[in-house]
Amino acid sequence: QVQLVESGGGLVQAGGSLRLSCAASGSIYSIKHMDWYRQAPGKQRELVAGSTSGGTNYADAVKGRFTISRGNAKNTVYLQMNSLKPEDTAVYYCNAEVATLTIPYQTDVYWGRGTQVTVSS
Repeated sequence: QVQLVESGGGLVQAGGSLRLSCAASGSIYSIKHMDWYRQAPGKQRELVAGSTSGGTNYADAVKGRFTISRGNAKNTVYLQMNSLKPEDTAVYYCNAEVATLTIPYQTDVYWGRGTQVTVSS
């Protein structure tokens, strides 16, 4: 089994910054990619930023303000969020495509439970 645990959410004023962290643990053989999604009340979950061996990608709404990065151990992913806006308020979820030690030739997608980010105006 694989677990993803997010941390770093909270309440911040508009223009402020937060840094989210996500750590993957368990029976991990390899991680293909790790991404951040968010879901605002009444809206669908959307991709915010993604990280693969080939590079990174961002939603247009966060380009230039958010930065995704991987930890040295490669089982962690961070999301540095600067110049936060009230519309960034959402639950932020970590997502990873993982091959486990049990079945190293097959990948599955795992989700964390999410961390709340609230940006006040």
